[in-house]
Amino acid sequence: MSTTEPRDVAGLGAPRALALLAPAVLVIAVFLIFPALWTLYIGSTNYELAGPNSVRPDNVGLGNVTKALGDSDFRHALWLTVIYVAGSAVIGQNLLGFLLAWALPRAPKALRASAQGLVLLAWILPSTVVAFLWFALLDQQSGTLNALLDNHSTAWLIQYPMLTLIVFNTWRGAAFSMVLYSSALTTVPPAQVEMARLCGARGPRLLKDVVFPHIRGHVLTNTLLITLWTANDFTPYLLTAGGPNHASEVLPVFIYDQALVGDQLGYAAAVSAILLVVNLVIAVLYLRLLRRRT
Repeated sequence: MSTTEPRDVAGLGAPRALALLAPAVLVIAVFLIFPALWTLYIGSTNYELAGPNSVRPDNVGLGNVTKALGDSDFRHALWLTVIYVAGSAVIGQNLLGFLLAWALPRAPKALRASAQGLVLLAWILPSTVVAFLWFALLDQQSGTLNALLDNHSTAWLIQYPMLTLIVFNTWRGAAFSMVLYSSALTTVPPAQVEMARLCGARGPRLLKDVVFPHIRGHVLTNTLLITLWTANDFTPYLLTAGGPNHASEVLPVFIYDQALVGDQLGYAAAVSAILLVVNLVIAVLYLRLLRRRT
């Protein structure tokens, strides 16, 4: 009798469990699986916004993919995306977020609360608001930065577009890394830190030998998330629109320009599929590293 009761309970619970999961599965199917499949379908056609191909597009198979791989503009956008992700996420947000998480707990309470509030505010503000604030800061004629420097000859968004985007995204996205690392640092035993300091470990040596062995899983998780978010970030369009002369046209902006400016929806969808594959490869690599480290 006792051996059959769990099976009966499990049998009775399965339909209820499926019923509870059904809304989540439906949402995932509608907002994730279907758009992904539709993008793959559109990417295999020569679909356009206007003209005959908007009514009856032809199937071109992998033609759009081979076109993208041979397109110098696509390769340029891909390279800019690598620079943007490496500079503002892998290095910028990781480093700034960790430094804030490490230093602020040792700061005076008022300074700690103010700094944390400002960092979080930069993260939660809408993209359009943040972009406007940076326009006000970097405008050549009336910008706050040029006024402070008493220099009205530097057009930051035109002369240094990628550097501006990297600094902007580092400043804006560091809050997530700060919060994650603040939580991760609580797992480091204080006794080990104090013992290492008594033994003479300071600065980089203390971090390398004592702190990072406890939080390396968090480092990989944080790096994975901010890498994927930054690779798909459309905010650069609000600042530079990919200019000047495609100098800051990262892949999300390139896809937008091809789809809605160039009317090449099929080609843009194929590039989106390539970006999706790149995201999956990055995710798999990070997850494999995470399994090895934990």
